Amino acid sequence: MQNREIADILEEMAILLEILGENPFKCRAFHNASRLISSSTEEMKTRAAGGTLTGLKGIGKGLAPVISDLALKGKSDEVDRLRASVPAGLLDMMKVQGLGPKRVRLLYEKLGINSLDKLRKAASGDLLDRVGGFGAKSRANILKNLDLLKLYQGKSLIREAEATAESLLGIVAALPGVAECGVAGSLRRRMPVIGDIDLLAGAPARFHRGIISGFTAIPDAGRVLSSGSTRCSVVLGSGMQCDLRVVTVAEYPFALQYFTGSREHNVKLRARATDFGWSLNEYGFTAVRGKSRAKPRVVRGRKSSPVKPPQCLSESDVYNALGLGYIPPELREDTGEIAAATGQQLPRLVETTDLRGTFHCHTTYSDGRNTLGGMARAAKELGWEYLGIADHSRAAAYAGGLSGKDVARQIGEIHRLNGDQEGFRIFSGTEVDILSDGTLDWNDRTLALFDYVVASVHSWFNMTDAEATKRIIGALKNKHVTMLGHPTGRLLLERDGYPLKMKEVIEAAADYGKMIEINANPRRMDLDWSHCRYARDRGVLIAINPDAHSVAGLGDVRFGIDVARKGWLGPRDVFNTKTLAGVARILAR
Repeated sequence: MQNREIADILEEMAILLEILGENPFKCRAFHNASRLISSSTEEMKTRAAGGTLTGLKGIGKGLAPVISDLALKGKSDEVDRLRASVPAGLLDMMKVQGLGPKRVRLLYEKLGINSLDKLRKAASGDLLDRVGGFGAKSRANILKNLDLLKLYQGKSLIREAEATAESLLGIVAALPGVAECGVAGSLRRRMPVIGDIDLLAGAPARFHRGIISGFTAIPDAGRVLSSGSTRCSVVLGSGMQCDLRVVTVAEYPFALQYFTGSREHNVKLRARATDFGWSLNEYGFTAVRGKSRAKPRVVRGRKSSPVKPPQCLSESDVYNALGLGYIPPELREDTGEIAAATGQQLPRLVETTDLRGTFHCHTTYSDGRNTLGGMARAAKELGWEYLGIADHSRAAAYAGGLSGKDVARQIGEIHRLNGDQEGFRIFSGTEVDILSDGTLDWNDRTLALFDYVVASVHSWFNMTDAEATKRIIGALKNKHVTMLGHPTGRLLLERDGYPLKMKEVIEAAADYGKMIEINANPRRMDLDWSHCRYARDRGVLIAINPDAHSVAGLGDVRFGIDVARKGWLGPRDVFNTKTLAGVARILAR
């Protein structure tokens, strides 16, 4: 197993132990081990094979055999025993926001509730009245969160979907006859949440049936939903659905464009094709009778109509044939991209290689898992010119928020580290909590000590949109605030963001000269792409920040790049594409 899979299982074990009422220290050991492994850049397989797992801080003699079995064998008897000791439905109930292990165990022991269906029935009636702590408001929240859970079912975050798709593509590419293959659908358009994984393969027709048969036979194809001569649909062991379509090599460019979508984009593209006297579908162009916008050819003094469609060897050729510049997949959401491509007005979108550093990163001073020096070294290895550290303020006690003494100690360490290096700088920052009234957790005297300030909401989510908007705008008025962190507070597939009048917040950021971050953590992806373009047009500078709590987390900036590209942002619109001198100048100002 890979590190992420091991970490997920250890986290599951920690939750199961909590449901069983096990010793809190034992539960915490599994939680900590999960976090350690998920953030490690070293594969556990290597350590397990060498027998050195206990050399990792927090991995004792009890945990090491479990991790070793998962890493080397892909299974563990200890995991199987633990899963068998807890009704499967209780783990499902843990996914309902607001239900922790103690409450789940209480509902099971007192009322025999061991499934989401039973929980819904109990919350819809008066059964929960027999258990303390479940009033009318709690019952309403349970029903609301059950609805959200149903809405999220079968969907995945982009990071998980991407990893699965890459693994499957390797299998498809190795099947006999496959000349080319790729990802299509919402994953290729880099949507934050993915439903089905769409794969496409190009091969001579005689290989099509064999490719489909080979794919449906892979070990991870837990359930085959459908299987034909050119397409199949399977449910993977993880619960994700994957669809594979096979076309000829000549059809591949058209199929890639068509199955990438979006549907609205394709409708506009097909309408444009009719202006040329062509029909466009997933197999290619065909000439149709009727008016053509393209000039007819003159043959022996007579006009020939319609113009014969060109051959297309690539997806770019498809767009070029329609008089358009190539439209990157991220932009294909029918938000004006076809009109822009007609007039060669598409922006040069920002790329990961444009970034020179990042901000909003955490260290062991608060809830990070790497030291300040370790994070800085990792940033330099990425070729960056700077790194911004923004550990939590004191109100975030749950996340190891810093005290005043901690702030002084950290800033002192940053100054010492900066004195030992050239061409790279650590910027001292803070992620300060926005309190319920819009004031900040640190006073102005403390805020003035930092190079920059990220202001974020971490509590009091149950406000109206007017109250939440007023709260955030109040924080943006503070002269020391540099940027707004994860604006809506959403956690994808876990909870919706708090209600917010985002355009008003963007207007305020423009008025007060503040930045807004795209929090690139795949669980957040917040600011949402749909608001980026409005922020750009209002002159609000965007910072792409990973909210990294480990060295491995620095790489999450690439998911923020996805958001920025979908939001039509170019390098000039992003703060951390600027040089070290440019960043220092802006922060000083």
